[in-house]
Formats: sequence, C-alpha cells, structure tokens
Amino acid sequence: MKPKPAAFFSRRDPDDPRQPRRPATQRDGLPAGPLTVVQRETDEEEDIAQRPLEWGLIRRLFAYTKPHAARRNWLIFLTFLRAIQLNGLTWLFSSAISGPVTRGDTKGLWLAAAGYGALALVTEVMFHFRMRFAQELGESVVHRLRAELFANVQRQPMAFFHQTKLGRILGRLTSDVEALRAGIQDVLFASIVQFGQMAGAAVIMLWTDPVMFLVVLGMAPVIWMVNRRFRDRLSLYSRASQESFSRVTANLAESVNGIRVTQGFVREETNAGLFRRLLADHSRNNLNLARASATLNPILELNSQFFIAALLLLGGWRVLHGDMAVGELITFFFFANLFFHPITVLGNQYNQALVAMAGAERVFRLIDRAPEWTDAPGATELADPRRPAGSPSCSPIPPLSNTAAGAALEFRNVSFSYVPGETVLEGVSFHARPGQTIALVGHTGSGKSSIINLATKFYLPDSGEILVDGREIRTIAGRSLHRQLGLVTQQNFLFTGTVLDNLRFARPEATESEVRAALAALGCEDLPDSLPNGLATEVGERGGGLSIGQRQLVCFARAWLADPRLVILDEATSAIDALTEAKLQGALSRLLSGRTSLVVAHRLSTIRAADLILVLDRGRILERGTHEQLLARHGAYATLHASFSRENL
Repeated sequence: MKPKPAAFFSRRDPDDPRQPRRPATQRDGLPAGPLTVVQRETDEEEDIAQRPLEWGLIRRLFAYTKPHAARRNWLIFLTFLRAIQLNGLTWLFSSAISGPVTRGDTKGLWLAAAGYGALALVTEVMFHFRMRFAQELGESVVHRLRAELFANVQRQPMAFFHQTKLGRILGRLTSDVEALRAGIQDVLFASIVQFGQMAGAAVIMLWTDPVMFLVVLGMAPVIWMVNRRFRDRLSLYSRASQESFSRVTANLAESVNGIRVTQGFVREETNAGLFRRLLADHSRNNLNLARASATLNPILELNSQFFIAALLLLGGWRVLHGDMAVGELITFFFFANLFFHPITVLGNQYNQALVAMAGAERVFRLIDRAPEWTDAPGATELADPRRPAGSPSCSPIPPLSNTAAGAALEFRNVSFSYVPGETVLEGVSFHARPGQTIALVGHTGSGKSSIINLATKFYLPDSGEILVDGREIRTIAGRSLHRQLGLVTQQNFLFTGTVLDNLRFARPEATESEVRAALAALGCEDLPDSLPNGLATEVGERGGGLSIGQRQLVCFARAWLADPRLVILDEATSAIDALTEAKLQGALSRLLSGRTSLVVAHRLSTIRAADLILVLDRGRILERGTHEQLLARHGAYATLHASFSRENL
C-alpha cells in the first residue's frame, strides 16, 4: 500500500495539550524551587467546595477599598447618617400626627411640615452623595480586580490555557466581577442602612412602650429560622446559576471562533441544539433561584403583616385600658412599620450577597492561582551578543543588521508528557549549532510541536536537559529567552488594530520606514499597496479583514522586525500558495541567515535546505541527517519523499 504523504508532512500537529500536566520537579541535579508540582482540582470540584458566606472573603474584598479610604469613610458616614435621617423623618411625621394634628394646632402643624420638608431635602441631598460615592467606590474596586485578574492570567504557563475554557476566564472578568460590584456598592451599604433603620426604630419603640416591643422581639427567632431554612438552598442555586452561565459563555465563544468549521460541516442545527440545552440548564437554575427567592420574600412579608396585626390587637387593648396613649400607639406603629419593612429588603440583599460570594470565591481563586511553574529563583538573563556588555536585556535591540548571531540549541535525552504517564517525547537528543536550520518532520502526533513548546520554554521537560548557548533552559529567565525569539505559526494570529500595529508588535519603537524596509527585505514591499488603506488598514478581529496569505506575510514581517536569534517556523508556509511561497524563499533565507531555526513544515521546498532533518515517530527520532543523506539511506524519509513527489507530479 502506498504511504500517504499528507500524514507524514502533516499540516497540523495535534499533540498540542488539551489536558493539564504536572511540571517538572527536581531532576537532573537542578533545584526544584518553583518548579515543584502544584496539585489542582478541576473548576467543578472547586465550585462544589464553595461556602455561601465567608467572612474572610468579605474582609478581603473590603480591603480593596483601602486606596480610596477617604471616599469609603465618607460613604460609611453618609450611610449611617441616612439611617438616622430615615428614623428622624418618621419621628417628625408621627409627632405631627400625634401632636399638632390631634390637638388642632395649625401653627404647630405648619412648623412640623416645614421641619419635615427641610429634613427630607437634606436627606435626599445626602442620598445623592451616598449613591455617587458607592458607585465610584464600586468602580474603583472592579477596576483593580479586573487588572489583577488579567495580570495573573498573563502569568500563567501555556498549560493553563489548554486546560481552562475561554468562557470560564471571560466569566471571571465579566459576570463574577459585576456580582462583586453589586456586593460592594449595593449589598453592603444598603444593608447598613436597613440595619441602622431597624436599630433606630427598635430604640424608639423600646423607649415608647417596652411591653409592645417584646412582641416585636418575638419575631426575631422566626425570621432567623426562615432565613436558616432557605439560606443553603439559595446558596446552591446561586452557584449553579453562575456556573451554568460560564458554560453558556464558553460555548458561545467556541461557536463564534469555530464558525467556519461549523458551517463547513453543516453543524448549525446540532450546535444550536447543544446551545439550547445549555440555555435550558441555565434557565432552570435561574428559575430555581427565583422560586426560592419568591418563596422566602412573601414568607418574610407575611410574618411582618402577622406581627403588625398582633401589635394592633395588643396596642388597641392597652389604649382602651388606659395603659397607653393614642399618640404613643401611632408613634409605635410608624416605627414598627419602619422596623419590619427592611426585613424584605434584607432578604433580597441576602440573595444578592450569596451571588456576590459565589463570584468572589471564583475571582479570588483565579487571582490567587499560582503558576504551575515559574522561573527558578536563580534564573538569570540570557546574554545577547548583539548588545554592548552590561546593557540590560530589556533595552531596545539594535537596528536590523542581518548579522545576528544565532543561538546554540541542544536537547539531551529529553522526555516529556502533557499528561502524567502519557509520554509524547522520549529520549530526544539533537544539537543545533548557531545559524543552523533544523527541520522537524513526522506524522500527526509525532511530537514536532512538543519540541517547539520545550525549546521556547512554554513547557518544561519531565527529564533530560535543554541547553541554549550552553545554559540549561531552567536557569534562563523566560522573558529574556522570548526577547530573542521569533515565532511564526500556522494560525497566523493578528491582534485587533492596524497592519502597522501588528507589524510593530515585537518592536513598538520601529519607524514606518523600518517596517517598509522589512517588507522589502521579504520581497513583500507591494503588500501595503494591496490593502485599502495601506499600513493603516484595520485587520479586524483575529485578522479577518485580510486574506490568509496577507496575514501570513504580516506574521513573517513581524518576526523579521523582532530580529530574533532563534526562529521558530511552525507550519508557517502552510497557508501560503505555491507562488507566494516561491516569492518568499529568498526572503526566508535572509531571515534565517545567521540565526538558529526550528522548522516544522509539510512542504519539501522548506525542508530541503535544512542543515539537519529530524524524522519523528511517536515521540522518538527515527532518522536524522540532511536531505541528501536521508534519501541515500532509502529509509522512511526516502519512501515518504518519493510518495510525496509522485502525489505532486
């Protein structure tokens, strides 16, 4: 049977990880340090372990207001002042009825009305500032939380992004943070007002008639038992609602990103059915939450009305027997209403607080998530021979010169697995001298992309050593290695912005003339002329405003501008037609000249000129040598080369 070249010179290597892996611990005499394994539970397991209310989370969330202490303190003052003002308004109103109105004192009525109006005006002015400060404080905290979330996500190693769904990350930054906003600017301070209102009303009722106040206190155990009965159920439903929303978001993001595949395989109805099931699950959780809330609030209000009726009977009996004045009864009823009304509001606030707690647990879990591995404590910068001795590695690299010294790269008996026990590389060894081009060929899943992931320090090996310029890669600071790296992948990812912005992504200080010079060096000086607005053309989301070939050309020029010492080409020419590829061969030769390069390609034209070709099979190096040497051996490479050549006659 004739072998299929497409499987050998594959367009895509799917040994990209989709499962979490444990990073290297101490091995090969190197200190484990931060490379020690970090055991993690799945998101689902962590969600099950959540608690409805956690004072530690509340204290931590409140600590985010410290940078805005002045505004926060004014807000607290205005919050307590509002509780006092609401009691004051009720006092004036009840006093006017039990005093001037009962006595028929017109002048006293006018004075009482004027005093009530003045206090009401002051109360509403203070309410304006309380609302304003609460929203400003909430926005400040949300701003800081999102910044910390994004910063920590950026610190995570590549394995995190392969094991965490995009929708989960988006959910933390959007819905969960918004739940915290509500918890800060609504739940906390609104609850303070309600509790303050109840406390003030309780004091006045106790002062007015202690006997009837005992009836009011009788409601406290009932309210406590009702809240206790529904608290766990509300907590469960609120967490389930948040989690199901994350699944909906994740599916939506995946569906939009994969719309080309969806339509190409006529999966619209199937995917829509899956999305409808996720929506139904989310809707069911929301309805369960709403039903529990709709049961709790009427019960709380019914209890309030029941006790008002009890107070009416007791108060009327005491007035009829001369134990209480009518004015005192009126005052007591006004404050009893002021006492009972917040109970329903607090029930709603409690439900919202549970949602905020569920969001806080997920947000802080992501903020606190330590990378599974980081640079070792003693890791130092990788020296760059293009820089003057003693200059910091973060300083701008010199102007493009085409004389950059390539980096020496060596793999020594390297083994690696994304999932423990499932080895994808085993005993891989090779040496690339400065300026050499190493081509990686092999069937799908043979380990090509894994070698690239290790060479770029996106992952660490399970065993063996990887040396760059003679230094073990664990001893090199990752950022300094990446500054000397140029990466072009099959996905040709572009960021939203203009073509010029994307070309200068690795070299923001590059002038437009340098950018055009880079395009000319690649033989692509006509690229700006083919775009509607030249270099100012917007590329659109993920580069959708450009053709596939144009996107690939931009990625090549971007790598050229980075002036790297180590160039990684991962299926970089797979999206370019044969004519464009022929046009780029000379430019690619100049890009790779003097630079060390790892090339994964399915086209023989890219592989043929390599200094060393590694033929991979199931994570092992099957053959190695130049194109001519491998053909002369009449082995696997020669067989597949012949098959590929026949297919392309």
